[in-house]
Amino acid sequence: MAYPLLIALSLAMLQQPATAPQTAAPAAPPTARYCLRVDPTTGSKMETIRCETRDTWASMDVNVDVEWAAWGVRVVTTTPSG
Repeated sequence: MAYPLLIALSLAMLQQPATAPQTAAPAAPPTARYCLRVDPTTGSKMETIRCETRDTWASMDVNVDVEWAAWGVRVVTTTPSG
């Protein structure tokens, strides 16, 4: 009977930890822009995503590595075309 083996494999899969969420922002070049969810503008319920370099976030007293786990969306490494 294969049932005990199947149960054992199922239990083993349940005991494996899920992939840990990323806690710090990913490494990227200095010109990369880190996109974070920010509070919507007053009177709006639309989610707002703002993309800034690490230096710009730091000038606004935002530590990207601390905020990334909760609010990080993506890292943009290409320059926007004008």
